[in-house]
Amino acid sequence: MTAAEGSGASEDEAPRVAAIEDYLARIVVERRMSAHTLDAYRRDLAALASWAAKQGNDVTALHAEQIRAFVAAEHRRGLSPKSLQRRLSACRSFYGWLVRQGRLASNPAAVIRSPKAPRKLPQVLDPDEAKALVEVPTDAPLGLRDRALLELFYSSGLRLSELCALRWRDIDLQDGLVSVLGKGSKQRSVPVGSHARASLSEWRSSTGAANDAHVFPGRGGGAITPRAVQLRMRHLAQRQGLFKRVHPHLLRHSFASHILESSGDLRGVQELLGHADIATTQIYTHLDYQHLAKVYDAAHPRAKRKP
Repeated sequence: MTAAEGSGASEDEAPRVAAIEDYLARIVVERRMSAHTLDAYRRDLAALASWAAKQGNDVTALHAEQIRAFVAAEHRRGLSPKSLQRRLSACRSFYGWLVRQGRLASNPAAVIRSPKAPRKLPQVLDPDEAKALVEVPTDAPLGLRDRALLELFYSSGLRLSELCALRWRDIDLQDGLVSVLGKGSKQRSVPVGSHARASLSEWRSSTGAANDAHVFPGRGGGAITPRAVQLRMRHLAQRQGLFKRVHPHLLRHSFASHILESSGDLRGVQELLGHADIATTQIYTHLDYQHLAKVYDAAHPRAKRKP
């Protein structure tokens, strides 16, 4: 993020526009978007409203050339191509909503081409590094919990928020499935590999937790916090001799890359990750496909059952 992107100067000066407030209130209900995404949309549209007000224009009546001028102004202000893409996405969505409301005849942002952003490939662990990370000693303090947590992350490619929210009722150890509520309140079931199932079973046996209990409780019995997981993973990685920047999403990236390397099934990986758009999953296609297997048990390095 550049200094211009972090300053928030334009947004702070933005006038409150009833149409924008109505739109944001509606998409909370219609799309069930996260608070983080909603805040991003609010900042983007506030920047548009601020720019329009300075030009003496009504934000609901801008035409395509004015939207293009707004994007150019934001570029000069120092916004990155990725942030400009998000700004335009928010504009297209807002004006599309106005069209559906019958308040505009056409969407002025629909014809504006987004600037190209350099594609940053995710860092991943190789299978040996992933094995070294997840195989923490179980006789250490919290060893059973840490082993179960890391094995599940790598086995099933969960998001950090999904893992923190898990309760034992969400995991079927017998069938090897975990059900999670992902982005947009979309539920999906993901396979759990044999190593993760064994570690989870051992962890649960040690706690005697009820079905409604959190799989990884924090202080006071509630869900463990994302920050606690991040700090713990950093500590465990150093203890296991890994000096990459290890974080929860790194195991999700590694999960996706290793499955895709072995299976070449992009659609399958999309379903496992819970991506709404396959374009999000395509970032992993830089890897060479080996076509070793078509099913999860054969594809995932730690899901293979012993003969």
